[in-house]
Amino acid sequence: MIRIDFLGTGNAFTPSGRLHALTLIDGNILIDTPPTLITQLRRKGIKTSEIEHLLFTHWHADHTFGFPFFMLERKYISDPMKEHELKIYLRPGGKKKLSSLCNVGFPGSLEEIGDMAEWREEEKLEILGTNWNFERFAVCHTPETDPHGYELTHNSGIKILHCGDSGPCLEIEKRAKNADVVILEMGMPDIGDFPYHYTPSDIVKFSNKFPGSLILVTHNYASSKNFSEGFQPPILPKEVCQLEDGDAIEINQNGEIKIIKNS
Repeated sequence: MIRIDFLGTGNAFTPSGRLHALTLIDGNILIDTPPTLITQLRRKGIKTSEIEHLLFTHWHADHTFGFPFFMLERKYISDPMKEHELKIYLRPGGKKKLSSLCNVGFPGSLEEIGDMAEWREEEKLEILGTNWNFERFAVCHTPETDPHGYELTHNSGIKILHCGDSGPCLEIEKRAKNADVVILEMGMPDIGDFPYHYTPSDIVKFSNKFPGSLILVTHNYASSKNFSEGFQPPILPKEVCQLEDGDAIEINQNGEIKIIKNS
């Protein structure tokens, strides 16, 4: 059984009812470390020491600024005896960026950050101890952040496309043809030209191109459906699921996908 939990579904501005976008796979693979990370893990009842694999997509603050808190909590609270291994998967230069972030945030407390994890920069890799492997690929987002997504393939053959944070791009569409689930970020409304973010109209076009894939929308600019203030969730095709914080999907051995709503 595959399980993917969406511990947050908001964009950088955390619209009402949403924390920053955060994806957890099978309870021990985490994609990015947003500022709201510790709160999100606590709400799920997960210790930082239970996270064995940490994948980074790019260097924007809403995807990385929780990292010092994650490592600090792990060092002093959930794994002070260093009994649990952590592997971090990231682009070249990422270790230096994250180490600097830790030194700025908690000088003197995380000086040994480089020794607290195994750092992996390969673009294609098996995630040891799990049923997953990945291939990292470039996406269309703010170039200075070195943006990438992940094509995650399960041993069963199920493919999950996590697009990181991107606007429409050919690389995503090329891979979406073979994906069972595509996780897209809808970071901006239809109020202008935003090449680095999907908008509702972009999502509709994408859905029409790939009717065989389940499309899950996260990194949402709109407020949760339970809030009346702010941008309201747009009307999208019924084949597209706009995720809410706490939603999840489960995929059984037959490849059947169940959407679990946090009602």
